[in-house]
Amino acid sequence: MPPSAPTKLDLKRDEKLEILWQDGQRSVYSLSYLRSMCPCAMCKMIRDGRDPHDISPQPAEPRKKPLLNILPGNYAQPLTVVKAELVGNYALRIDWSDDHGTGIYSFEYLRSISPK
Repeated sequence: MPPSAPTKLDLKRDEKLEILWQDGQRSVYSLSYLRSMCPCAMCKMIRDGRDPHDISPQPAEPRKKPLLNILPGNYAQPLTVVKAELVGNYALRIDWSDDHGTGIYSFEYLRSISPK
């Protein structure tokens, strides 16, 4: 199995996701960190400083990144996980309490963003 294969997933819906990886590494992700790193196309475009409504593959000119990126979602309540499910043997899909749920967190992606 590759190192990016988890042997154990432990999700505390109002606190964190903990993963024990095949190679023995342990990763602990706060929910706010996971939400801010949502891999969906819209969130990725916002993190990259692009307009999520711009359908062109690349911006015409490099834009200066804004100082504050606001990801889509409802921030009126504390952030929690409403639902999480495995996607095949390669990913985890999370529905957030801010009404966002389009991000599929592949295990490879989760490993690459693991807090050190």
